Amino acid sequence: MALFSGDAARAAEQLLVHQCGSNLPYCEDTDAAGMERIRFAALKASGGDLAKLRTAIELGKIDWRDLLVEAGFADDPQEHERWDPGRLVTVGEERDDC
Repeated sequence: MALFSGDAARAAEQLLVHQCGSNLPYCEDTDAAGMERIRFAALKASGGDLAKLRTAIELGKIDWRDLLVEAGFADDPQEHERWDPGRLVTVGEERDDC
Protein backbone atom coordinates (compact mmCIF):
# COMPACT_ATOMS: atom_id res chain seq x y z
CA MET A 1 0.00 0.00 0.00
CA ALA A 2 1.46 3.36 -1.03
CA LEU A 3 1.04 6.21 1.43
CA PHE A 4 1.35 8.80 -1.32
CA SER A 5 0.86 8.61 -5.07
CA GLY A 6 1.40 10.82 -8.09
CA ASP A 7 2.25 14.44 -7.36
CA ALA A 8 1.82 13.87 -3.62
CA ALA A 9 4.49 11.12 -3.72
CA ARG A 10 6.93 13.45 -5.44
CA ALA A 11 6.16 16.23 -2.94
CA ALA A 12 6.60 13.83 -0.01
CA GLU A 13 9.94 12.66 -1.40
CA GLN A 14 11.14 16.25 -1.76
CA LEU A 15 10.07 17.09 1.79
CA LEU A 16 11.89 14.07 3.19
CA VAL A 17 15.06 14.62 1.17
CA HIS A 18 15.34 18.37 1.72
CA GLN A 19 13.74 18.94 5.12
CA CYS A 20 14.20 15.65 6.98
CA GLY A 21 17.88 14.91 6.63
CA SER A 22 21.20 16.34 7.69
CA ASN A 23 19.43 19.55 8.74
CA LEU A 24 17.97 17.76 11.79
CA PRO A 25 19.69 18.24 15.15
CA TYR A 26 22.81 16.05 15.51
CA CYS A 27 22.30 14.55 12.03
CA GLU A 28 24.78 16.74 10.16
CA ASP A 29 27.00 13.79 9.18
CA THR A 30 24.28 11.15 8.81
CA ASP A 31 23.82 9.55 5.39
CA ALA A 32 20.50 8.56 3.78
CA ALA A 33 20.68 5.04 5.24
CA GLY A 34 21.13 6.51 8.69
CA MET A 35 18.12 8.79 8.18
CA GLU A 36 15.81 5.91 7.23
CA ARG A 37 14.39 5.39 10.73
CA ILE A 38 13.56 9.09 11.17
CA ARG A 39 12.08 9.40 7.68
CA PHE A 40 9.97 6.28 8.17
CA ALA A 41 8.73 7.77 11.45
CA ALA A 42 7.68 10.94 9.61
CA LEU A 43 5.91 8.86 6.96
CA LYS A 44 4.13 6.75 9.54
CA ALA A 45 3.03 9.81 11.51
CA SER A 46 1.75 11.46 8.31
CA GLY A 47 -0.92 8.86 7.67
CA GLY A 48 -0.50 9.62 3.97
CA ASP A 49 -1.38 13.31 4.34
CA LEU A 50 1.14 15.93 3.13
CA ALA A 51 0.12 18.49 5.75
CA LYS A 52 0.65 15.91 8.48
CA LEU A 53 3.98 14.95 6.93
CA ARG A 54 5.03 18.59 7.20
CA THR A 55 3.91 18.59 10.86
CA ALA A 56 5.87 15.42 11.54
CA ILE A 57 8.98 16.86 9.89
CA GLU A 58 8.65 20.03 11.96
CA LEU A 59 8.51 17.86 15.09
CA GLY A 60 11.67 16.13 13.89
CA LYS A 61 13.38 19.48 13.42
CA ILE A 62 12.71 20.30 17.06
CA ASP A 63 13.74 16.88 18.39
CA TRP A 64 13.69 13.85 16.09
CA ARG A 65 13.60 11.57 19.14
CA ASP A 66 10.07 12.84 19.84
CA LEU A 67 9.13 11.89 16.29
CA LEU A 68 10.47 8.37 16.88
CA VAL A 69 8.38 8.13 20.05
CA GLU A 70 5.28 9.42 18.24
CA ALA A 71 5.66 6.77 15.54
CA GLY A 72 6.45 3.96 17.98
CA PHE A 73 10.03 3.57 16.73
CA ALA A 74 11.92 4.82 19.81
CA ASP A 75 12.50 1.61 21.73
CA ASP A 76 13.75 -0.67 18.96
CA PRO A 77 16.21 0.49 16.28
CA GLN A 78 14.75 -2.06 13.81
CA GLU A 79 11.05 -1.43 14.45
CA HIS A 80 10.77 0.80 11.39
CA GLU A 81 11.85 -2.17 9.26
CA ARG A 82 8.81 -4.12 10.47
CA TRP A 83 6.37 -1.25 9.99
CA ASP A 84 3.32 -2.07 7.92
CA PRO A 85 2.04 1.08 6.17
CA GLY A 86 -1.45 -0.44 6.38
CA ARG A 87 -1.43 0.43 10.11
CA LEU A 88 -1.02 4.18 10.36
CA VAL A 89 -0.71 6.60 13.26
CA THR A 90 -1.10 10.35 12.97
CA VAL A 91 0.82 12.85 15.06
CA GLY A 92 -1.25 13.60 18.15
CA GLU A 93 -3.43 10.49 17.93
CA GLU A 94 -3.21 7.67 20.44
CA ARG A 95 -1.70 4.41 19.29
CA ASP A 96 -2.99 0.98 20.20
CA ASP A 97 0.54 -0.43 20.51
CA CYS A 98 1.48 1.47 23.69
